[in-house]
Amino acid sequence: MLPENIKELRGKYSYLKCETNTLASAHPVEFGPMKQHIVISAVGSDRVGMVHELSKAIADCGGSISESRMTSLGNEFAMLLLVNGNWHTLAKLEGEFKKLADATGMNIQLRRTEERSARNDMLPYSIDVVCLDQTGIVAGLSGFFAQRGVDIAELSTRSYAAAHTGAPMFSVQMIVNVPSRLHIGVLREEFMDFCDHLNLDAIFEPVKS
Repeated sequence: MLPENIKELRGKYSYLKCETNTLASAHPVEFGPMKQHIVISAVGSDRVGMVHELSKAIADCGGSISESRMTSLGNEFAMLLLVNGNWHTLAKLEGEFKKLADATGMNIQLRRTEERSARNDMLPYSIDVVCLDQTGIVAGLSGFFAQRGVDIAELSTRSYAAAHTGAPMFSVQMIVNVPSRLHIGVLREEFMDFCDHLNLDAIFEPVKS
């Protein structure tokens, strides 16, 4: 037999016994539209205002820039952007960028994509290489890592004149994802031997978080 005060409380809050009256049903949670992703590449004659034109078009359509790479290449300016938004935003972007390409003469390409999943079996490392400018440096470096199943996540290069001698120099910065199955010490030793053979000054170190 239940004490009197328990029976009284049960009667007072009898609605709690309703099987369908849960926290989720009493206070339903509304989830926003799922984010979708699109990659935008744009190349055009280098001039003032290109970055503003593209970024404003993205903002006006309700998109958000997640990642971007922008640089001058010769007399051209190139942009690569990862933009996210809901399906309506991406549809608007596809229409707006076609108009922008027609109006400005920029070569603009869009491609739907998905967010990259985390790779727990990969370890990121930073590579810096400096050397006298010569043919085939990028091909040689990329071939070294491809043969060992190492993924190149980012790569940038530039040519410049040495400060004091004016000698033509070449630098490479890379982020590579090394499979955890590889022994880092062995890989690093092989890489430094490879660079010594080609007279490349190199640094191979973990990416600083």
